[in-house]
Amino acid sequence: MLIIGLTGGIGSGKTVVSDHFKSLGITIVDADVVSRVVVEPGRPALQQIADRHGADILLEDGNLDRRKLRDIVFNNPEEKKWLESLLHPLIGIETAQQLQASNSPYTIFVSPLLLEIGQYKMTQRVLVVDVPETLQLERTSLRDSTTPESVQAIMNTQSKRQDRTDRADDVILNDSDIPSLLEKVDALHQQYLELATAKA
Repeated sequence: MLIIGLTGGIGSGKTVVSDHFKSLGITIVDADVVSRVVVEPGRPALQQIADRHGADILLEDGNLDRRKLRDIVFNNPEEKKWLESLLHPLIGIETAQQLQASNSPYTIFVSPLLLEIGQYKMTQRVLVVDVPETLQLERTSLRDSTTPESVQAIMNTQSKRQDRTDRADDVILNDSDIPSLLEKVDALHQQYLELATAKA
């Protein structure tokens, strides 16, 4: 099975790219979605987080207050380390199960931390959606109604742009409009279909 790892910095356009692959009939396994699944109500990880941080880390409906947790770990490296050691193995298991269940010609595994935490080892190729940093700041600030400083803080926790592109097998430069971005995805889709056929 051909698995393509898709990554890029915040505001790079990963979602637009993965949504288009999905519209072409390709299975998408998204690390952000998986990370929500492992902390759903009834899952052991959610209970452990509540035991550590108290019941007010939960919303009224019993779901995790992700924003509150994010604030805690962003300001506390120890808590970040504890949370990662709890969740990363569970995310790895859930991801592997979802990848295994895919029945499209190839599969796209989307993760913002694909290169940072070794998830690329589950893939055969790495596709990076690349964007100039000024555009990254501008798009994310607009999209999330947040300050450029907040966006910069998140960017600082991710791989540097050059490091990402250096490690990529394929790069889509997203510095223009949506139609031209989708054209680039269409071209890669054909390439990946050929690779998947050759691999089969």
